[in-house]
Amino acid sequence: MGNGEDPAGVRAFVAGGVSGMTFLVAGQPFDTIKVRMQSQAKGTLYKSSTDCLYKTVSKEGVRALFKGMSTPLAACIPSYALWFLGHDHAITLQQNLLGRQEMSLWNHGVAGLTAGVYMVTILGPGERVKCLLQMQTDRNKRAGKYNGPLDVIRKTYREGGIRQLVEELLSPVSEIFLDLAYSLLCMRL
Repeated sequence: MGNGEDPAGVRAFVAGGVSGMTFLVAGQPFDTIKVRMQSQAKGTLYKSSTDCLYKTVSKEGVRALFKGMSTPLAACIPSYALWFLGHDHAITLQQNLLGRQEMSLWNHGVAGLTAGVYMVTILGPGERVKCLLQMQTDRNKRAGKYNGPLDVIRKTYREGGIRQLVEELLSPVSEIFLDLAYSLLCMRL
């Protein structure tokens, strides 16, 4: 990619969307277990991640491992599509500006940073909604605080306004800059 054969970045966009969907479906059960382990008071519900998996599946069924997945799925596909597109755009732009096809590690770092900025605009708020849904441990939706992604957004907005939803956007952006700084430091050593 980035070689001018696909000026609109359609291939990068579609590849990113498929990549995002595959990534999410494969990782969601692990993420659900991780969030449940992290959100419990130390050892009160689960002794280990295996115990958490066993109790979750036996009490709530296998579908519980995919709780909250609709929100990140709606966000993940376009965000990964934007990530691939952003990377493709940054590489193409640098190739055109520099007049060469060969890119240095620095150029790839700039492309990765650009891609991350494209991606985080969608992914951040979706992560907040997903985590709030995953922390509900009761099989009966009525016993939980939220009845789905739109209910999370509505109630979170009522409780903390738009700021509370957008706060999740800032954390991933800062991680991008920290990752870039770390990569640059490693290049210099």
